[in-house]
Amino acid sequence: MSENKRCAIFYVSDGTAITAETVGRSLITQFTGIDFIEKRLPFINDVETAQAAAAIIRNTPSDFQQLVINTVVDLELRKIIHSAGGLKLDPFNRLLRRIENNLGLKRDPGVGRTHGMSDSTSYNDRIEATNFALSHDDGVNLNLHQADLVLLGVSRSGKTPTCLYLALHYGLKAANYPITDDDLERMRLPADVMAHKNKLFGLTIDPFRLSQIRSERRPNSRYAELRKCQAEVSDAEMIYHRNQIPFLNTTLTSIEEISGKIMIALDLNKKLY
Repeated sequence: MSENKRCAIFYVSDGTAITAETVGRSLITQFTGIDFIEKRLPFINDVETAQAAAAIIRNTPSDFQQLVINTVVDLELRKIIHSAGGLKLDPFNRLLRRIENNLGLKRDPGVGRTHGMSDSTSYNDRIEATNFALSHDDGVNLNLHQADLVLLGVSRSGKTPTCLYLALHYGLKAANYPITDDDLERMRLPADVMAHKNKLFGLTIDPFRLSQIRSERRPNSRYAELRKCQAEVSDAEMIYHRNQIPFLNTTLTSIEEISGKIMIALDLNKKLY
């Protein structure tokens, strides 16, 4: 049996490197049979940091192929990075040249603009939405009139990280309500929650995976028992069906994809424009 190829992928940026990492991860998910190691190299904004980054890339173990996703703006710093070798990919340079040709304008390069606070209104909306998500986490506050959406689900099904993602990236006020043992026994949700039925979206998860996640938090507990997880998931899904609440299985789905599908299902994209 042959060993997998090995590749070291570096996300290099004069900003946070989040954009480079997002692009790179989207690309490498299309390949199987390769063992990737990933390293983010952010804030490469002078000769010293560029040389340090190049040294890290250059010292990659010889049995790894090098792949460099580089979004550094400054040409001199880019040359230093490129001197380290490996396959170099620039997700934006060729696209920017085509945009320049189409618009008849030259770009005005600036460091860190992708994640900068150029729009203070949008930034403040995201901060306010994040505070809302934190104060309406796990059913702490059932005053849901200001909520854009309310996520439902049994404990550890992915409600909180999804709410925070929606808040941080889109400025949506996302609350969540944990379906409790009492709710499952009665097979209905509280009236304060059902009053906002048009905002409700359910999350579900494979019971085996749920048991694993809960065992990491509270090992050898009834909370993590597979039989209990199976019963909770089955009953929660029955509640969704009875009340015609849309829901999604989060087991093999990223937060980004979960969020996108929720926004489509609840027609939330129009709130962003």
